[in-house]
Amino acid sequence: MIPEKLLEILKQDGVVAIATLGQDGPHMVNTWNSYVRISSDGRLFIPAGYMNKTEANVACNPNVLITLGSSKVQGLRGAGTGYLIKGKAAFITSGPDFDFMKAKFSWLRATLAITIDSATQTL
Repeated sequence: MIPEKLLEILKQDGVVAIATLGQDGPHMVNTWNSYVRISSDGRLFIPAGYMNKTEANVACNPNVLITLGSSKVQGLRGAGTGYLIKGKAAFITSGPDFDFMKAKFSWLRATLAITIDSATQTL
């Protein structure tokens, strides 16, 4: 289940950082909070226009770390909050999950689907 505070963050402007680990070490890419969608089964869907290195890393190791936040959402100690998400990633290039995202982001080449293992509020 996705925490309510995390849902609030996704409605705000902000940057999402996605970390993967490949054979040549860690790699990070960014996207926007406003690009993240939530599937009916609670996965995060992120449009991938490029993310080629991320896709190669996920093919070898599906574990991902994601951070996101917003200065506009009340946090643990004041204004601003963020989350650390740990999960498993997969790139989807056809089928209903791909089609769902393609209808919203005509430029995507794949849907990055994240199954959340944990979501921890960090701020």
